[in-house]
Amino acid sequence: MARNFIPGEDLVEVQPWVPQDIEVTPPDKIRPPTAEELEQLRRDAQLEGYEAGRAEGWAVGYQEGLAQARDEAEHLRQLADALAEASQRFEQELAQDLLALALDIAKQMLRQALKVKPELLLPVVRSAMESLPQHAQHPHLHLHPEDVELVRRMLESELPHAGWKLIEDGRVARGGCRIETATSELDATLPSRWQRIASALGQDNAWLEDEISTPS
Repeated sequence: MARNFIPGEDLVEVQPWVPQDIEVTPPDKIRPPTAEELEQLRRDAQLEGYEAGRAEGWAVGYQEGLAQARDEAEHLRQLADALAEASQRFEQELAQDLLALALDIAKQMLRQALKVKPELLLPVVRSAMESLPQHAQHPHLHLHPEDVELVRRMLESELPHAGWKLIEDGRVARGGCRIETATSELDATLPSRWQRIASALGQDNAWLEDEISTPS
């Protein structure tokens, strides 16, 4: 059977609880804070709020500034890429412009050279004649009227062997020729030769002959 009591020898000395005296300040003894104390409290609260707001504002401002800096860096990178592309495009366009200018100068020099020294045509004619297959039938050599006599005189020992016939053709500019046979045709006119040169250089630089005579 369970024990429902505590033996006396197990008890410790128990002291009765005595309430302590509580000092209560009478209402008539409470001193209200002075104006200086209230102002100091206001200043302390304002400073505490300012410091808290500044810390929060700094954190927000830092994140916004960091995002803005990233945007600016990306913008600068895009500008740098665009500048590099523009520079490369400018260099390519400049190179093409210089090449076109060089071709124009060469064209004018060739025109003047042919006027001063028309016998420059002869290597062109020989090269065209040699490019034909052997035993070509009925070869006709079309030349500018002013070049016919020059070629006849300079190549008089070569033309008769293959039965060449010289044709005055006002459609052929001076300095060039066109060959026709029974089975083929060869265009060695200046505009055609010049176009091949310009195309090989990646240029669309046509030979616009200013003084091409028309057939009478």
